[in-house]
Amino acid sequence: MELSSWIQLMIGIPLIGFIISLLVPEKEESILSKVAFYTAGLNLISILVFLVFWGLEDFQTLNLKEFVLYKTSDFEFLVDFFFDRIGAVYVVMGAMLTFLITYYSRYYLHREPGYKRFFNTVLFFYLGYNVTVLAGNMETLFVGWEMLGLSSFLLVAFYREHYLPTRNAIKVFSIYRIGDVGVILAMWASHHLWHENVTFLKLTNSEIVSEHLMGHSGIGLFISVMLLLAAAAKSAQFPFSSWLPRAMEGPTPSSAIFYGSLSVHLGVFLLLRTFPFWENQVVVRIIIVLVGLITAILSTMIARVQTSVKTQIGYSSLTQIGIMFIEVAAGFEVLALFHFAGNAFLRTYQLLVSPSIVSYLIREQFYGYVPKLKKQRSGFSQRLVLSCYLWSLKEWNLDKLINQIIFRPFKNLGHKLDFLSYRSVLLYFLPSYLIGLGLLMAGYKIPESIRVVLPALFAFIGLLMVFKAFSERRSARLSWTMLLINHLWLVLAISENEVFGIEEVVIYFSGVLVFGLSGLLIITWLKKETSQSGMHEYHGYVKKYPVQAFLFLLSALGLMGFPLSPTFIGEDLLFTHIHEDQFLLAFFAALAFVMEGIVAIRIFARLFMGSGSKIDSYVDSKKRRINLFSKRQVLSS
Repeated sequence: MELSSWIQLMIGIPLIGFIISLLVPEKEESILSKVAFYTAGLNLISILVFLVFWGLEDFQTLNLKEFVLYKTSDFEFLVDFFFDRIGAVYVVMGAMLTFLITYYSRYYLHREPGYKRFFNTVLFFYLGYNVTVLAGNMETLFVGWEMLGLSSFLLVAFYREHYLPTRNAIKVFSIYRIGDVGVILAMWASHHLWHENVTFLKLTNSEIVSEHLMGHSGIGLFISVMLLLAAAAKSAQFPFSSWLPRAMEGPTPSSAIFYGSLSVHLGVFLLLRTFPFWENQVVVRIIIVLVGLITAILSTMIARVQTSVKTQIGYSSLTQIGIMFIEVAAGFEVLALFHFAGNAFLRTYQLLVSPSIVSYLIREQFYGYVPKLKKQRSGFSQRLVLSCYLWSLKEWNLDKLINQIIFRPFKNLGHKLDFLSYRSVLLYFLPSYLIGLGLLMAGYKIPESIRVVLPALFAFIGLLMVFKAFSERRSARLSWTMLLINHLWLVLAISENEVFGIEEVVIYFSGVLVFGLSGLLIITWLKKETSQSGMHEYHGYVKKYPVQAFLFLLSALGLMGFPLSPTFIGEDLLFTHIHEDQFLLAFFAALAFVMEGIVAIRIFARLFMGSGSKIDSYVDSKKRRINLFSKRQVLSS
């Protein structure tokens, strides 16, 4: 057995364990925990054995080209795996900590209603984690990247019957999706720079990298900044740090494995993996140092004033990750890897023992608390300390900053389209779309000055549909329909820009239409069953309709281009037809895809998650009124 083929086991074992866990009945807690425990344990043993043989081969870099999913004359979507010392550290840490968390969770979550759901999600996360750290190109990495985002949303919203976990899960997922803009645009620009789906193995060749960047420093800087955007969002670096305490709403084991040890360090991994590409770009290295330094300073101050032990540990971890960003930018790869391993183990331990520590400190405070006498000081330094204290209590308004800069403008744009309804869509937008499609099919000559503007214009119209869906609260069906219309406008935009073949259109729409129509049918059915069509509150229908909730989640994932439908490949195909000088068109398309994912998950959360207490009380009161009315009729007769 070749060493490169051994990488298949590191992916195959978590995949098999995840599939088996799906088949185990919910009541079989012992079997569920053993499946997760032995999956992580078996993978850990296989990795340790592999490392012995790898060491005998002088730790050579391995690359495994698995299979090609789709290929044309100028495009190839291949699944590629890569293994070096960076991947070795991350995959070993992932196996050890997952093994520890599964063992801890089998007792910690005993008799928890979501026991099966927790272990399913942890194994799904572990699978996505291994795909990410073993990925050999950006496309394969993005598959695991998306899996991590979904599993994060599900674990933060583990207590889905409550309002705050559901709301915070959407916030976390939204920040993750904003980071996905960076990954998507970095892949698009890389296609034009390399004229292929470049592998990480090729990035290790400094001569090839320098040759491609020569004369293309602008696009090289753009790719590097986009990678930094994705890394900062994933690792909760400035200005995205505010999502980390919101993510602590999940169970303590999930907080430990996600936001203390593994997931939160993947931004560092992305920078380490792409370091050969941007190491000679001084501007990029300075920006990374500044991001890490600002994060470390702010997180240190915020951590010192936290009243919750989990958020205090989370911000302390962010401080160390900010320092890791500085270490990577300075070229200290080995130091960053040691730092990652030490911080991951420490934060996992701290989070797992945090309930006991809190209980101990409360008891100590109750029996032996003695207030400390402090002298009042005055002067500029004291005012500065108090100002920093107050700003740290507010977490430096980072959450408000992101909301004001990113989400609030999108929502305001969507509200400008409040006049839209099903009738106005049929009267205005569909005819205009059909006219544009007819001109394209008929091949009429359009003046060059107008033709150049049309792709970006059509993509912007599609983006406006997504903004409308983002701000829509009156009708889930209208919001979902806007997402479907967005795909139509995007395909028209690319078709006006460059020839988008029938086969490529079929690949793209095969997932959009199937999952889009299935989601529309579920929303329509739900409206008939419950007489509820608005999204002003979290309805919590997952309790009453769990099968429909699961099917709708699949529909939302398929519509947003999650790697379970051909649309995922179709999105990559679509971006290959956007020219390297069309940054505005690429930005509109990437933002539309990212925002569509946020809207789809929001619709799912609004319909199926939450307490649903208002609805239940409304239904109960309505039933009581009906019974009272029927009794009065009987008495009057």
